Amino acid sequence: MKSKKLRLMGFIILLILVAVFILIPREKTRDFKSKYENAGDLSTDVEGIGRENTYAKYLMKHSETAYPDENIDIDIKNYKNAAGVELLAEYEGVPDALLTGEDSYAEWTVEVPASGMYQILMEYYPVKSRGVDIERKIYINGEVPFFGADALSFTRLWTNKNEVKRDNQGNDIRPSQIDIPDWIRAYFKDDLGYFSEPYTFYFEKGNNTIGLEAVNEPAVIKSLTLCAVTDDINYSGYLANLPEFEETEKGLTYSQIIQGEASTLRSSPALYAIYDRSSSKTEPYSVSKIRLNMIGGNAWRIAGQWIEWEFEVPEQGFYNITLKGRQNYVRGSMSNRAVYIDGQIPFSELEQVGFQYNNEWDTLTLSDSEKEAYQFYLDKGVHTIRLEVTLGDLGDILNSMQDSVYRLNEMYRKILVLTGTTPDKYRDYKIAQIYPEVMQAMELEAKRLYKIIDDIVEYSGEKSDQVAPLETLAKQLEKFVKNPDKIPGSFTNFKDNVSAMGTAILKMSEAPLDIDYIAITGKNVKPERVRETFADRFVHEVRSFVASFTEDYNAVGDVYDKEEAIQVWILSGRDQSTILKMMIDDTFTPETQIKVNVKLVEPGTLLNAIIAGKGPDVVISAGQGEPVNYALRSAVEDLSQFSDLGEVLKDFRKSAYTPFLFEDGIYALPETQNFNVLFYRKDILDQLEIQVPETWDDLIAILPIIQQNNMSVAIPTTERVLNNSSNPDLSSMFALLYQNGGTVYDEKGKSTVIDSESGVKAFETFTKLFTHYKLPTIYDFPNQFRSGQMPMGIADYSTFNTLVVFAPEIRGLWDFTVIPGTVMEDGSINRSCHSNGLGTFMTKQDDDEVKQKAWRFMKWWVSADAQVRFGQEMESVMGASARYATANTAAFKQLSWSHSQLEVLEEQSDWAVGLREIAGGYYTGRHITNAIRKVINKKEDPRETLLDYTRTINEEIEKKRLEFGLDIRGREESE
Repeated sequence: MKSKKLRLMGFIILLILVAVFILIPREKTRDFKSKYENAGDLSTDVEGIGRENTYAKYLMKHSETAYPDENIDIDIKNYKNAAGVELLAEYEGVPDALLTGEDSYAEWTVEVPASGMYQILMEYYPVKSRGVDIERKIYINGEVPFFGADALSFTRLWTNKNEVKRDNQGNDIRPSQIDIPDWIRAYFKDDLGYFSEPYTFYFEKGNNTIGLEAVNEPAVIKSLTLCAVTDDINYSGYLANLPEFEETEKGLTYSQIIQGEASTLRSSPALYAIYDRSSSKTEPYSVSKIRLNMIGGNAWRIAGQWIEWEFEVPEQGFYNITLKGRQNYVRGSMSNRAVYIDGQIPFSELEQVGFQYNNEWDTLTLSDSEKEAYQFYLDKGVHTIRLEVTLGDLGDILNSMQDSVYRLNEMYRKILVLTGTTPDKYRDYKIAQIYPEVMQAMELEAKRLYKIIDDIVEYSGEKSDQVAPLETLAKQLEKFVKNPDKIPGSFTNFKDNVSAMGTAILKMSEAPLDIDYIAITGKNVKPERVRETFADRFVHEVRSFVASFTEDYNAVGDVYDKEEAIQVWILSGRDQSTILKMMIDDTFTPETQIKVNVKLVEPGTLLNAIIAGKGPDVVISAGQGEPVNYALRSAVEDLSQFSDLGEVLKDFRKSAYTPFLFEDGIYALPETQNFNVLFYRKDILDQLEIQVPETWDDLIAILPIIQQNNMSVAIPTTERVLNNSSNPDLSSMFALLYQNGGTVYDEKGKSTVIDSESGVKAFETFTKLFTHYKLPTIYDFPNQFRSGQMPMGIADYSTFNTLVVFAPEIRGLWDFTVIPGTVMEDGSINRSCHSNGLGTFMTKQDDDEVKQKAWRFMKWWVSADAQVRFGQEMESVMGASARYATANTAAFKQLSWSHSQLEVLEEQSDWAVGLREIAGGYYTGRHITNAIRKVINKKEDPRETLLDYTRTINEEIEKKRLEFGLDIRGREESE
């Protein structure tokens, strides 16, 4: 009875809550107009806070400048002050073309009849090279005119290398992507996409100079033109300019479906056909098999990326265009595309066509605001349609947000000089009296942020979660202005909010979209509307569930009987395994007739499988210590038994395969090699008037200047935090050890010698950085580098990829170079660094035929051709953040690094030293870490601490060598 009363009461309460929710009017999204409408000119910066050389300010500076209506051709042959260029008499059918190398510069004088703003158009031919975008820096009369003109990007043309094939499991195999060089016309534009129109440049009347400096990749230039800026025509103007003609029944009733995956050209190798099994309405459909049935996806999200399709119409006439798309990636956001027909945007309404968030496929007929379909005039014959990612009106908002993040970080750094990173919230720092300009800037920035919030809501139609960091910051700034004493207590929180806003910019700038098909139809044809009913979804889910019992989703590509193929396990990710298997099936197996099964497995399953005798023949992407650990247990093959091993190893630095050497054998081939470089903020070092340090002594000498400004330097140590995860890192400790002439183990690897004089010196120098010079042991380098709190830091060179994507607001303000070194007796600088990487090994084999096949596969896999292709495929699938750190020296030179970056990386890699793996070697890193922590945290004597732990390490090594039946004579024998 009591239970029934409780249930009844609960039901009544639920009804009341529902009624309240329905009947009481909910507050509408209110705007913040009152916060900024009377604030005056929000575009004016407070002196000393803000970036001066932005494109927006450049346009403001020339806002009264005329726009002449005459194009001016530049004589490409008449160049001067050139280096790395060659005038070609003929190139690909074009006379007098200019070949500009990867490290080139050329300058032209152009006579301008009237002062004004001009766009610049270049026609170029991408020379076969490393397959990355071409980059150039422009100089107008000897100066880079604005921030962004130093990073002009020009794409290549990409298409499928071959037709789609199917493996023996019935799954489609994605074709490789190849670039097909051709003459391309492109304007100089903002590569971030914040400004959708081409850049306009100011030229004085009379003689001006234009200089082009190569940043990345060679290219042949056919022409350069200063173009008059023309007004876009709207749809009405487009129709008014069309010729008169008589429509035919064939054209009026024509209907054609262009499958998205059938695109002919693309701007990036990442924009290949992909598959979708989540909907029953994707064409073609399969519930269990891979069908390449759409294109785009998350890879098609960066402004400027485009996909082009070719189609043919039977008659001259008007046609409608319908896109079947899906934007289920970013809730509360819109993905915009610019529509080009035959290389031109026909009218201004097609400069941004928006796709709202929707979990289901939907059809969008290109139409006006009244849903009247646009009529596209097409001549009989072949045409192209291109969809290009554009930020549209959102670009201006994102540009304002990026400038805001830059200013907020400047405010943060100014206050940081006074308060430090952890200010005393009870102390009166008199921030308002010392930095009145900061308080003025905060007041202005709060108003700007409120306006940006309103602009975002007006653009998207709702208040998305990306707005939250902006509103939080605006309110926080208002609080700071009203009561500056609140700043110390909320200073760390302020920095975190600025970082959150930077992350919001990154997310908002991405506009992914799926395309299933494009329909070209005559005026009398009504395109089919896509609708997935509940019954469709139910049947699809049931079939998916049933298929999960019969399909092996871990197997990749062609699958053969175990007896006829070698078994390869890969320990990385699905994208890596898919690319590897594709390469095997279209290259390795056809060339060698060796069949290969590839399986993606978790690293933790490998040991159990090998012990049970059910392991693979070859293991790919194994951790650095794994091959020797298995070798100690006689579970892997010694590769020195193969006569051509020496030839294979010529493509690698010794440091790359040193970790795989043990006793007199080598037990793996290197795949990747990582090492540290020194990242630095050029703008902040210029402000502090300090140079990039060449040596550790130089670094120590400039630390007081950096620390006086309450900034710091990132040196990896045992408590390093990167991307919010603890990751002990001894790379800098080992670098100092190597630079001082020391090593971790004796010559035969039977004991550690880190207690030698060079080892003790390196240990003392390293620990002093934290005990004497108070460098932080816990930090988040990407975020603190971005904010300027850490204007310098040593980190793995792959951090470059993170920063490029993660921190667009400091683009052009930072760089990297070789790590600090130690001066030797002859005056040279030793820049030795620690390296690590992954390897490929062969498990113990009884069958000699299998052994030979496995060895042939391993040689192919680490070869330059395979590694280059794998690296390019990886970057095409996952973007620049997945740039492959191949250990193959020939392959490394062909990846996507710019010429200057490659020079730094090659110089640093020449100094790389690999750490040998020995029996019990895992104790070494563990106890060196303990020694460092003891000195830093407990202030113990460095020398005595290191000596104590050295004895402990050697005792552990001796025990392990006894366990595995190895000779224990070590240090005493060598002495």
